[in-house]
Amino acid sequence: MTNTQKAAQSAAMIAIFTLISKFLGFIREILIASKYGSGYETDTYFVAMTATVIIMTTIGASLNTTLIPIFTEIEEKKGKDGKLKFLNNILNVVFFITVILALLGFFLSPIVIKILAKGFTGDQFDLAVKLNRIGLPIVIFLGFTYVFSGYLHSSEVFGPPAIMGLPYNFVFIFFLILWGGKGNISGLMLASVVAASTQFLIQVPAIKYQGYRHIFDVDLEDVYLKKALLLVFPVVIGSAVQQINTVVDKTLASSLVEGSISALTYASRINDLIISVFVMAITTVVFPMLSRAFSQDNGLQIRRIMGQGINIILIITVPATVGILILAEPMVRIFFQRGAFSEVGTIMTSKALVFYSLGLVGSSLRLMLNRIFYSFQDTKTPMINGVLAVGLNIVLNLILIKYMAHSGLALATSISATFTTMLLFLDLRKKIGPIGLRRYLICFVKTIFASIIMGVLVYGLFFGLTPKLPDKWIIELLMLLLSVGIGAFVYFILCCILRVKEMRILMRTLIRRIRR
Repeated sequence: MTNTQKAAQSAAMIAIFTLISKFLGFIREILIASKYGSGYETDTYFVAMTATVIIMTTIGASLNTTLIPIFTEIEEKKGKDGKLKFLNNILNVVFFITVILALLGFFLSPIVIKILAKGFTGDQFDLAVKLNRIGLPIVIFLGFTYVFSGYLHSSEVFGPPAIMGLPYNFVFIFFLILWGGKGNISGLMLASVVAASTQFLIQVPAIKYQGYRHIFDVDLEDVYLKKALLLVFPVVIGSAVQQINTVVDKTLASSLVEGSISALTYASRINDLIISVFVMAITTVVFPMLSRAFSQDNGLQIRRIMGQGINIILIITVPATVGILILAEPMVRIFFQRGAFSEVGTIMTSKALVFYSLGLVGSSLRLMLNRIFYSFQDTKTPMINGVLAVGLNIVLNLILIKYMAHSGLALATSISATFTTMLLFLDLRKKIGPIGLRRYLICFVKTIFASIIMGVLVYGLFFGLTPKLPDKWIIELLMLLLSVGIGAFVYFILCCILRVKEMRILMRTLIRRIRR
């Protein structure tokens, strides 16, 4: 099996398990709403949970991204034994850091809750502090989780990290069915701790299979440890900047008509679903392969892997953008319009979704390009680019909000993502020389052509046939699925006819998997 076929299979596996995990997470949220409602207890729980994980999620994700190229470099220079030794060292260091963070969190919990929830007073404030303290072991478990997944990804072992969302959600679902209910919100936080522990425990067998045996030994003079700490800070800043971007958008939206924040939130969730399921799967697989190629100074391999990754992202995001532009309103209506979610909410959310979708290609490619820079241990360029993106987004927000209200905020996000992605391409070319832009443009043109034909067909099917059928929710849902399914099939055939190489690779891999 070639590296490309292996990568395609791994990406497909990650996408499938991510999709399953998202579905289980949706069931989890439904059960929480059913058992606890929407009010005092759930508000307190969500604030306490945010206070517990907000810092470690940012640091941990940055650590995971930074460790993969370092693990790869160590393996190339010192072999597997050197890599396992560094894993032991970084794991012990992260353990001590997370224990200190958890202890600080215990004593500083009242201050943190006051910052995150100024409106909490009396019993609700006390409950939030109590829940936050119960959940603090999650900080330690997340540290283990990110280190283990970084090691496994660097070894191109993707199965255990891909499935860790399954036991996480199963723990919640099991607890909520048997013991969930009002008055037992502390139990829900305890379930959160147990669920968080499963994310690293499920990776332990794979780590042991790699030959790892834990030793309580810390080497603070390790050059790779110092390198990891130096590289992780720009990534942390870049991640924090993105959080600022979200806060600014919601703050500005709060000055608009009621429902603007909700419209932006629901629209971004639909848009982000494509990125989290498909694009993240591709970048997760490509990242360690690129790190290895850069470590070996194999320029030809670097450009080949990078080219296939970028083109596969184009193959997915271009038709997704066209599909959302056409079906935004019926999608929002079918999935959200019920109960308190009115027709006005559907219109507002679908408008935001349309403008968010315009930046889907740019946002996805930026994610891929960031990983390319990280793979050759350049974390400063993505950080600077992220700061520029936020600055541009804020300026555009202030301009567009006057004319387009909440839709202007969505459009500003898309424009800034697309523009800064173009800057990243230029920075990459300066860094490594010619990157094959002509190849990407050819793939882009072919996918646009195929997507337009697909879009015309989907529009005709859905809006031509649905009005002639009974006006029922299930009928509209089935027509949406049928239109999307036929459109995807036609798009697939057109890409094969147009000789989009990466589509043929995906097709061959799929056929091989089916035969097995």
